[in-house]
Amino acid sequence: MTIPFLSLKDITAKYADEIHEAALRVIDGGWYLQGKENETFEQHYAAYIGSKYCIGCANGLDALIWIFRAYIELGIMQPGDEVIVPANTYIASILSITENGLKPVLVEPNPETLEIDDTKIEAAITPRTKSILIVHLYGRCAMTEKIAEICKKYNLRLVEDNAQAHGCIWNGKRTGSIGEAAGHSFYPGKNLGALGDAGAVTTDNKELADAIRALANYGSQRKYVFKYTGRNSRLDEIQAAILDVKLRHLDEDVALRQQVADYYYDHISNPLITLPKRLPHEQNVYHLFPILVAGGKRDALHDYLEQRGIGTVIHYPIAPHKQECYAKEAWNLPQLSLPITERLADEELSIPMSPCLTQEQIEYVIKCINEFA
Repeated sequence: MTIPFLSLKDITAKYADEIHEAALRVIDGGWYLQGKENETFEQHYAAYIGSKYCIGCANGLDALIWIFRAYIELGIMQPGDEVIVPANTYIASILSITENGLKPVLVEPNPETLEIDDTKIEAAITPRTKSILIVHLYGRCAMTEKIAEICKKYNLRLVEDNAQAHGCIWNGKRTGSIGEAAGHSFYPGKNLGALGDAGAVTTDNKELADAIRALANYGSQRKYVFKYTGRNSRLDEIQAAILDVKLRHLDEDVALRQQVADYYYDHISNPLITLPKRLPHEQNVYHLFPILVAGGKRDALHDYLEQRGIGTVIHYPIAPHKQECYAKEAWNLPQLSLPITERLADEELSIPMSPCLTQEQIEYVIKCINEFA
């Protein structure tokens, strides 16, 4: 049996007729940028997330970059200010900070939840700290009451990296509407994925939204008038139309992912393997299903499953502070020692997770994992 880690072809095929109709509508309409499809998707996605404003942009990294750049343009932050961020994130979270001349302050995760450890945040705060960037990694909600209290106590801007958690809920609010602003990625493999790169920012702050929309459009708020030195980072009409189709089916697809996850939690049983703390369904949309493999056997399990036709992916084998691009940064000299993050990088393996997995495939994955020694 062959089970790909994620079959984008199968996911697209579920809604192929609607997707084809949407793409043809744009192609035949003759308007390909900044038109009605963008406007419609932005309205629908803002309503889904529960925010007043949604600004489509080129990708998820840009979405985060524009949030911090807007804070600088509005005088809320300045280069050299500090942003607290989880150490065990995809590098895009940290790139958005350093791209703006801000200083990332890396905080270790809780090894049970894999999200930022809220008991370690306060010790990382200095007079230069202006924001906490939480990352809802793997589709798991990273927000806690303690983080909310810390933001209030120190007057910190809460920003969300919601690239992996479309549809997740905390205290009745969807992630992406918990902080002051959030960056979203619609990379094809995400729960809400385009057929190419795409992203968005959500916020309730009109001044921030206006600045971000201008920054992502060359810095222009009206044609040929440039308030900022911006860049071209726009969501195209075909991607917006396709995303609007897939948004209609997002909750049903998440429910299918949660069913797969339940079966994994109930049946994976191998002393070498630890599963992350099980969260209530509303707090985990299972973009990924990570497992931790002890005894230095992660790579062996990866190879073992590959030999049996099962695709897996390591997220992420080299921690951001260990990457060459940050080796000489002042905030990383001498190189940070982050043992929990480093252990997770050595032990994490993501197994197949998709709304298209069959029961037979799920059971085969579990059988192979449980037989591994």
